[in-house]
Amino acid sequence: MSSLLSLVREDLRAFAGYSSARRAGVTGSIWLNANESSWRNPADAGLGANRYPDPQPASLRERLGAVYGVRAEQVLVGRGSDEAIDLLVRALCEPGRDAVVIAPPVFGMYAVSARLQGAPLVEVPLVDDAAGFRSDLGAIGDAALASSAKLVFLCSPANPTGQAIAAEDILALARRLDGRCLVVVDEAYGEYSDQPSMASCIDAQPNLAVLRTLSKAHALAAARIGCLLAAPELIAVLRNCQAPYPLPSPCVQLALAGLSEPALVQTRSRVLTVRAERERLHHELQGNPAVRRVYASQGNYLLVRFHDAESVFQRLLAAGVVVRDMRASPQLGDALRISIGSPVENDALIQALASGRAAA
Repeated sequence: MSSLLSLVREDLRAFAGYSSARRAGVTGSIWLNANESSWRNPADAGLGANRYPDPQPASLRERLGAVYGVRAEQVLVGRGSDEAIDLLVRALCEPGRDAVVIAPPVFGMYAVSARLQGAPLVEVPLVDDAAGFRSDLGAIGDAALASSAKLVFLCSPANPTGQAIAAEDILALARRLDGRCLVVVDEAYGEYSDQPSMASCIDAQPNLAVLRTLSKAHALAAARIGCLLAAPELIAVLRNCQAPYPLPSPCVQLALAGLSEPALVQTRSRVLTVRAERERLHHELQGNPAVRRVYASQGNYLLVRFHDAESVFQRLLAAGVVVRDMRASPQLGDALRISIGSPVENDALIQALASGRAAA
């Protein structure tokens, strides 16, 4: 058994999962094997929604593999990256025994999935210093080894704090934990970052996995398409733990269209616009007297500390501008997270903050 599969729960290593009608791999012209309706719904305008979808469409796996620089067998597609997070925790962690390590403040679904599975949660807080937030990877490694953790989740660029982690530092942590723990790098905002993806390192370092999503830069949040990039043997195990039909056919079609070359050209152009707007908004916010600190960001958002975050939050709401209140998160009792919108939307944000300053 490979050292990677030894991280999987023993009772799931040979688990075959549910053998759905579509996984059987048979072909034909008259489909009478899945108890489906032979007639389309009157509202079905050519989607063929009367038939169950392919659980892991080869065309989508191949396209995602091409976009992210991996092989199709290294791709598991799911309902957003949230599903992949949940599958990893359920497949690797024995309840009450195998820990999950995170570095808060960070995306909340890692902790939610750990709690639902009964997996101990080990927190190694981010360090906030003059340079901004950063992960203490040495302490994370120590904590993973001390707790016999099966999973370490790293968010890079980090949500909500914005910093990215250098590839060589992530690789050093994965090597340190080789055979002991899977290091999962959440690259949901990777398109906006200067850092290269870790996906190219999976072959050389199999205890490394990467999360990607079409919800952010690709503007397909409602389609709920995300993926895990990992060693093929881990992908095979997780596929057996996944729901029988996780991907609605209309969402798959939308994803394939959204990953076409013409669509990718437009996506890359919009990413450049967001990056420019991120710098503009950073500069504007730094000059606002209501602001205590603006953190540098590699994502499509800025984390901002305010002298009176409540009044700013309410002022923006009154102007129709909705931002994310982060004050319940550890270390962020005075902070709001502001997504980078279109230039027009960002102008509205700046104007709302300026009018409040004038009124004050």
